[in-house]
Amino acid sequence: MPPDLRAYLLEVGVREDPLLAELRAETGQLPEGRMQVSPEQGAFMGVLTKLVGAKTALEVGTFTGYSSVVVGRALPDDGRITCCDRSEAWTAIARRYWEAAGILHKVDLRLGPAVPTLEALIEEGRVYDIAFVDADKQNLPTYHEQVLQLVRQGGAILYDNVLWGGQVLEADDHSPDTEAIRTLNRLLAGDDRVDVAMLPVGDGLTIVRKR
Repeated sequence: MPPDLRAYLLEVGVREDPLLAELRAETGQLPEGRMQVSPEQGAFMGVLTKLVGAKTALEVGTFTGYSSVVVGRALPDDGRITCCDRSEAWTAIARRYWEAAGILHKVDLRLGPAVPTLEALIEEGRVYDIAFVDADKQNLPTYHEQVLQLVRQGGAILYDNVLWGGQVLEADDHSPDTEAIRTLNRLLAGDDRVDVAMLPVGDGLTIVRKR
């Protein structure tokens, strides 16, 4: 996105307060900083959380916490967000910002690989109103089946990086990550259990409504 357009979005299109701006700047200094969701994507997620009337949220891939801060703030005070990640270092940053945002009491952090974590949540009988999937790409088809069991009928699921910087269109790119994203995109397009809309926001964001 051109810098002047990004500046305009931050001026009039995205409500990013100083805490989120600070988190975005701190994360941007990390070698993996490009994995952070964009401000406009975060703002969209916060509005969507309120639109579906969510009280429970699930996040698969928390990183340093930008999206979980936005969603956690959008939940009511007695709401709950389950955050799944395997990095103690990244989630230590997230924890500082959860506390600063006043949402630490809403967060249930699950550290470890996502597949067994999600399986444990299924066994616990957890039900979520909204979910955001932004973890390792090669397990995306598995995550879809698991998250679909965890989200209520009429609930929303968001998948990040579905355009993968345009690599999904590169015929000679057969890397495991790119192929997994292609598989997910084809799976969602033909899945009669869900309604689907793909948006060119950030690196591509697909919104799924469970029928």
